[in-house]
Amino acid sequence: MTDREVWAEAAFEILSGVAGRYHAVMEYAELGAEIQERSGVPTKSPVHNWVPGALRVVAARCVTEGVPPLTSLVVRKDSGMVGDGYDAVLTATGADPIDDEIQREKHAAQSRLACYQWANADGLPADGGHPALTPKLAASVARKAKANPPPPKVCPKCNMALLPIGICDSCG
Repeated sequence: MTDREVWAEAAFEILSGVAGRYHAVMEYAELGAEIQERSGVPTKSPVHNWVPGALRVVAARCVTEGVPPLTSLVVRKDSGMVGDGYDAVLTATGADPIDDEIQREKHAAQSRLACYQWANADGLPADGGHPALTPKLAASVARKAKANPPPPKVCPKCNMALLPIGICDSCG
């Protein structure tokens, strides 16, 4: 068995455990350290050089075994996004690449929900839960939305801003 296969086996086990906690995710560096500890196969190579290869093996295994894409639970520390690494899931499932970052993250959120449901995660609501962006990404999206609020709705007759209840103060 190659190092990559040993690491992939450890990653599968680790991510199966992560799936057991509703809305839980794991950062790449954290996963890399846990893989090395659990597998007993250390490397001095940076995480970004070897973890993606192990995750491609995990993504393929998930498809083969009918398991939701556990690799959707792995996110970047800086943004909370799956990022380009999620393309391995799309490739393994035969889906087209998703260029739009937010659309890719929404797809990953659906995949994470499937993982939590598969694992019957602790904290999973009785209704089966809902897909959600990671907390870090959701906070970033909310900050951007607050900084760029939508323009006010205006009256089609007089072009004045509408009251919050949707009625024009001028036209009635």
